[in-house]
Amino acid sequence: MQIFVLILGIVLLPKACALKCYECIPDLSGSCAQTTKECPSNTQCASVRIASYAGGSKLVDIKGKSCAAAEECVQASINFGGARTLITSKCCTSDLCNSQDAPEGSISSPNGKKCFQCVGNDCTQTLNCNGNEDHCISSAMTAEGQKVTVKGCASKLICSSTQSPQITGITAAEISCCQGDLCNSAGMTTTSQPSSTTAGTTAVGRLLFVTTLISLVLFS
Repeated sequence: MQIFVLILGIVLLPKACALKCYECIPDLSGSCAQTTKECPSNTQCASVRIASYAGGSKLVDIKGKSCAAAEECVQASINFGGARTLITSKCCTSDLCNSQDAPEGSISSPNGKKCFQCVGNDCTQTLNCNGNEDHCISSAMTAEGQKVTVKGCASKLICSSTQSPQITGITAAEISCCQGDLCNSAGMTTTSQPSSTTAGTTAVGRLLFVTTLISLVLFS
């Protein structure tokens, strides 16, 4: 009898201890339908918000809810100089505790680290990193026959997200990260010179592209 009770307890315990959380996976328009789910062990309930800005204007504001590992419950950012994305997560450890949206992120103070950034075709400019942006990032893709490059600062979460196998093959874009001041190599691009307006538009498009990749990983 005692063995039967022990076996029954082992079978039922995982379900009894499973954390139930709200889940809301946004689509490309940013909207989502909220449901509930049982999360895997060693995860928490989370509300996540991804906001992108360029030239002082907010371009994207994506809100979602899901289960999250402890290392994902942080504020992170990617900074290209004139454009940046902020990721804010709010995590908790009781059933359905993630009913509220995550707060909007704020720009942190400079942390002393520096990375190269691109201003138009010139990638020799330097950028002061903020908060927990401890990596330098470089991203390049070919669009309309031109290779477009952007460089800047990024948090560890950003870099681990862009390297996820889930986004491999989705695009031919090259995204790489490194640690150390100015490790993302300065240089001039070798493509034809776009106008300043085109360069700015392309940089914004690159930011939105990276934001989409990150959201695919965080909300999967």
